[in-house]
Amino acid sequence: MSALLTALPAWAGSALAAWRISRSGDLELRTPPGTSVEAFFEEGSNVLGPRLWVDLPGAPSRSRTIRGNGAIREVRVGRPTDNTTRLVLEFRPGTRLDPSQLRLVGTGPDRWQMELGGAVSGLRPFGEGDIDAPSVSAVPSWRANPPAGGFVPAGPMPSVEGLPSVPRGRYKVVIDPGHGGPDPGAVGINGLRETDVVLDVSLQVAQLLQAKGVQVLLTRTSEVDVDLPPRVALANNSRANLFLSIHANALSMSRPDVNGIETFYFQDGASRRFAEAVQMQMVRVSPGSPDRGARPGRFFVIRRSAMPAALAEMGFVTGRLDAPRLADPSFRRRMAVAIATGVLNYLVANP
Repeated sequence: MSALLTALPAWAGSALAAWRISRSGDLELRTPPGTSVEAFFEEGSNVLGPRLWVDLPGAPSRSRTIRGNGAIREVRVGRPTDNTTRLVLEFRPGTRLDPSQLRLVGTGPDRWQMELGGAVSGLRPFGEGDIDAPSVSAVPSWRANPPAGGFVPAGPMPSVEGLPSVPRGRYKVVIDPGHGGPDPGAVGINGLRETDVVLDVSLQVAQLLQAKGVQVLLTRTSEVDVDLPPRVALANNSRANLFLSIHANALSMSRPDVNGIETFYFQDGASRRFAEAVQMQMVRVSPGSPDRGARPGRFFVIRRSAMPAALAEMGFVTGRLDAPRLADPSFRRRMAVAIATGVLNYLVANP
């Protein structure tokens, strides 16, 4: 199959090395290993077709529009912020896409693919850059090296007494266990469900913070379906001091080598410091799991929160190293203590 590719310009720091729309209607991306990629979808109307866009780190040196064909009207490459590349697929009015099937998955250390569905198949392939370039052979930073002396960390269990102290009754924190109800989130090795992991850890974090005199509001306390806007509304209407959404990450089941802990924030300043405080503590209790850092993200719950907000990813339920840990009750307790410590450390440092 011949792809109609043009030369990709030398971008300053953009993580988008190449992209292509294949004849079968798949979006394919090539990035540096370990790149964090986010995909978004917006329904169309009678006048406008649906839109799909992907955000990557780094920014292109110039914005541009590439004419499409078939169901794709055009593709745009833009720079929404000084450190973001946005690849936008604009579809023709009347194109029917199933949002539940639009999943951007990693197919290699530096490859990504999204099946757009039958409505997009049959077009002439087009894109930019060499999507078929050989993969980078170096071991990426997110490849886990299991620590010696045990797969799941052991040793004395941290106690409430060892947590930092803050003035009782002064602070209000919203803890948001991601997903829930009919939405289990990611499902990983041995059927490990994200919703089960995050609810257990979140409830423990709430108990630990309450024991230190922090008022805690939970967006859910059981397996119920809670939409994203009500989660944010709870935080904003309660005038909480902090908002923390707790999640577990996932990639393809064929990529158990991908592991790591990361925490997202939307705006620099207080939210970044909060994310860094939580990230530091989570990494400490999971030796060997790669530190993917505190990094910018555009998740709805942290974009719309009026207070410092962060979204913590405790590890990959699809990861060979992370999944057994997240499935272990004693490790989840350690992670809960770590997250509570990060929250309290932030409050101590930012009274």
